[in-house]
Amino acid sequence: QVRLVESGGDLVQAGGSLRLSCTASGILVSSNTMAWYRQVPGKQREMVATIIRGGTINYADFVKGRFTISKDNAKNMIYLQMNALESEDTGVYYCNAFTQRFYWGQGTQVTVSS
Repeated sequence: QVRLVESGGDLVQAGGSLRLSCTASGILVSSNTMAWYRQVPGKQREMVATIIRGGTINYADFVKGRFTISKDNAKNMIYLQMNALESEDTGVYYCNAFTQRFYWGQGTQVTVSS
């Protein structure tokens, strides 16, 4: 059974930083495509960053070099380092895995105050 558990969401001031973590079980982050998505108020869920099975990384345009996705194969975890946070980044951030189908975590709330 695949399970993804996010942590690290918090209330932070604009310009601040957060690091989100996702602990995976039932799936290996080393051999599957992993990603971070977010859902901000009034918008559909959108991709933030993806780390593809072969190691290729893609970011949404709105990241603008502020976020970094990474993974630790030994711990079976992925991370999202977010710097220079803006109020528009406020939302629920979800860990995602794709292997034959999509799997989602429960989400972690990020709130950026201006």
